[in-house]
Amino acid sequence: MGKALETARAKRANGRATARDNPRAAGSEGVLPLSKPEKPPRRSHAEAREQAINQIIDIATGEFVEKGLAGARIDEIAGKATKRKIYYYFEGKDELYRAVLERAYQRVRESESGVDISAGSAVDALRRLIEHDVRYHSQHPELVRLVMNENIHRAEHLKQITGLPAGNRKVIEILSTIIARGEAEGTFRTGIDPVELHMTMSALSFYNVSNQFTFAHNFGNDMSSPEAVERRARQVADIIIAWVTRKD
Repeated sequence: MGKALETARAKRANGRATARDNPRAAGSEGVLPLSKPEKPPRRSHAEAREQAINQIIDIATGEFVEKGLAGARIDEIAGKATKRKIYYYFEGKDELYRAVLERAYQRVRESESGVDISAGSAVDALRRLIEHDVRYHSQHPELVRLVMNENIHRAEHLKQITGLPAGNRKVIEILSTIIARGEAEGTFRTGIDPVELHMTMSALSFYNVSNQFTFAHNFGNDMSSPEAVERRARQVADIIIAWVTRKD
């Protein structure tokens, strides 16, 4: 017999003895009262509101990614959420679309902020960030499709999201830190523009998702398999690092 099981049985036996010897402690019938299950903590109003908004945005994201802003219908989104709840939190389809865009951008920036850029050299830090971006875009094709759709609209709705450019500057600040370190270490060439570096990283991460179907048809390459994504992440990092470390 295992020691843990013996201990458990001993505790149960001791509990029965306590009930026999002290019926008052166990209840009027000499039986230990059943303890009431603990209720889960109640969510605050703010937490409930946040959860409801995120659920609506989750559903709306799928509709906008699949059908674009023009093709998506509030009634179809409401079929999985309820129209009353949608209009309680959002004025209409355009505002809901902007909320979808805003969250998509916030999440990619938050993910980049979570990459460790302190360990190792500047080259190591940049490689981690580049490979992260390639993987993130592959794992979140909705971001790519939303950005493609918004470019069709010439960033009309993006321009109405207050504070979004400031939020997107976070990645530029991260890259500026890495660049300064690389220059101090003597491994990076001078004069690298962090915005241009970000543009190159985004372009090479983006293509793997935006063109995966046409490229696969034309050349027979599966760009979406885990192996292909990892291979591409290393290749993109190699390409960009060769550029930033090139001595002019």
